[in-house]
Amino acid sequence: MPDPSPVIELEGVGKTYVSGAVETPVLFDVSFRIHSGEFAAVVGGSGSGKTTLLNLMGLLDRPTRGRVCVQGAEAGQLPEQERARVRRDRIGFIFQFHYLLPEFTVLENALMPCRMRGIRWQAQQVERMRALLDLVGLADKLDARPSQLSGGQQQRVAVVRALANEPALVLADEPTGNLDSKSGRVVFDLMRSLSRESGTAFVMVTHDENFALETDRVIRIRDGHIVSSLPNG
Repeated sequence: MPDPSPVIELEGVGKTYVSGAVETPVLFDVSFRIHSGEFAAVVGGSGSGKTTLLNLMGLLDRPTRGRVCVQGAEAGQLPEQERARVRRDRIGFIFQFHYLLPEFTVLENALMPCRMRGIRWQAQQVERMRALLDLVGLADKLDARPSQLSGGQQQRVAVVRALANEPALVLADEPTGNLDSKSGRVVFDLMRSLSRESGTAFVMVTHDENFALETDRVIRIRDGHIVSSLPNG
């Protein structure tokens, strides 16, 4: 069972972008909670507000109205430097494109968030990332460069990298969007199993209805409004 205290909570969140005298509302009164170990999908058409929602959950932007709480503490309105610290320490990101650094090895790329914290890689961290890369079938690729990997393998490295700092929450933006169906299935199953085993909450934006229906909950968004947030099964 998920921990009763939410990893992230949005309460009455709205977002309006302002350009000169023009105001463009994008999100309206969004409220929901995500708990430890929960794997949720966000589904909606183009222009529905999915990206804006993910940016607010990831503290990449501030809400115009409402509260974004991470592990019980209000974080959405923090100054940028403090929001960056919360992002670094508590939130992992997986994007549609893997964004691996070509000059670093697979293991070094997976450990990159540790370097971003300004700390030296320690034996315990290296061992943990080796174990995760082994778990995703890349034990023989630790010293390979990204150019030597397939697209699916590169995205598996990106999934492992998102877990480097042992975040409470991982946000995935169309993580299977650039992959063929077989590789996409591997990456999806990997995220689902890691969520269950580690207790890390995953929120995945996806256009793939089949994948969405295999998550714990589907959050449907239309024209900036949450129209449903229902458990699967």
